[in-house]
Amino acid sequence: MAISISVVMLLLILAVIFLRNGGLKVSHALVCALLGFYLASTSIAPTIHSGLTATADIVSSLRP
Repeated sequence: MAISISVVMLLLILAVIFLRNGGLKVSHALVCALLGFYLASTSIAPTIHSGLTATADIVSSLRP
C-alpha cells in the first residue's frame, strides 16, 4: 500500500511539473489518467503491480 501511494504521489508531482512547464497539455494528462484507469481493470494489472513491487524491492535493497 505504501509503495503504490508513493508511486502515485511521484507521478502526480511529475504531472504537475510537466503541466507548469508546458511540456504536458491538460488533454494529454487526461488521456494518460484514463489509460491508467482502464489498465487497472484489465488482466495485466497484477503483472504491472508485481513489476513495480519488484522494482521497488530492488531499489530499496541498494546501498550507496
